[in-house]
Amino acid sequence: MHSDVVKLITQLRREGRRTERKNLIGAWTERDRLNGEVVDSFVIILRTSGCKWAKISGCSMCGYYNDTSPEISEDDLMNQIREAKSRYRGEKLVKIYTSGSFLDDNEVPARVQEEILREFSSAERVIVESRPEFVNKDKIEFLRGFGNVMVALGLESANDKTLIFRINKGFLVRHYVKAATRLNEAKIPVKTYILLKPPFMSEGEAILEAVKSIEFASQYSEQISLNPMNIQRNTLVEYLWSRGEYRPPWLWSVVEVLERTHGAGEIVSYPTAGGTKRGAHNCGKCDDRVLKAIYEYSWHQDLSYLQDLDCKCRELWRRIVKYGPYLWDYSAEWQG
Repeated sequence: MHSDVVKLITQLRREGRRTERKNLIGAWTERDRLNGEVVDSFVIILRTSGCKWAKISGCSMCGYYNDTSPEISEDDLMNQIREAKSRYRGEKLVKIYTSGSFLDDNEVPARVQEEILREFSSAERVIVESRPEFVNKDKIEFLRGFGNVMVALGLESANDKTLIFRINKGFLVRHYVKAATRLNEAKIPVKTYILLKPPFMSEGEAILEAVKSIEFASQYSEQISLNPMNIQRNTLVEYLWSRGEYRPPWLWSVVEVLERTHGAGEIVSYPTAGGTKRGAHNCGKCDDRVLKAIYEYSWHQDLSYLQDLDCKCRELWRRIVKYGPYLWDYSAEWQG
């Protein structure tokens, strides 16, 4: 009797996964910035077997492994590509996200990488993400063959102590520099992600670190995305947050970083879960207004969108920034 139940459960699970595989792809259109213009971008979320680093250890804030499956095959990925292409309406910008690295052949096989870039070769730009270790000479030659690819690197911070002890990133600043330099020399544009407020930092420290990290990464990047922390499931950050030991950054902190780095390059910010308890937020009353200003600034790179913003909660934020504890002297920690 028990074995029959187990067989039924196994059968239902497999059938559910087969059904799920038919609808794995996530795809939608959103606004973004390309070559100084505001354009529609086509976003593709590929379900993969997951990030190599997440299988070994993983980053403190990343819960994308929750959406992976070890049973995803090359054929499944090819089916996802076909489904994505059927929804494509000629948007100039295409952004391809996986749970890890597009250039990792174990996560996205080389044949699949080639197929998806070929399918979207008509786009002005295709953005793919990768960890630095997968940006090698062979991959650079491969990407150069398409001519429209930008590689996004998740540096997160230009502070090695943060990469090691706060994020557990699995690489150091010098590894980012090596990958970004290789891409720069090959004339392949680079986008860099900077994380605002990793765990174990005060609000003031987080602002300072993000500003310094953006200034550092701007040497290598055509565009930098400031990503304020959001609370993802089954992560160390969620564990801290659930115990009242972590708060996502204030939207005022996002505004502050954007203002202080204006002119350092093209800096954009599209806060995930912004205005919610799990994302960057203020008091609740001004969140929508401040979020709208952040988006408008990101699209137009015009500081006027960030001016004339105020709320009673901004004074509280200022005091938190001013009097927050400083854990150590930052002077010896910077790489550039």
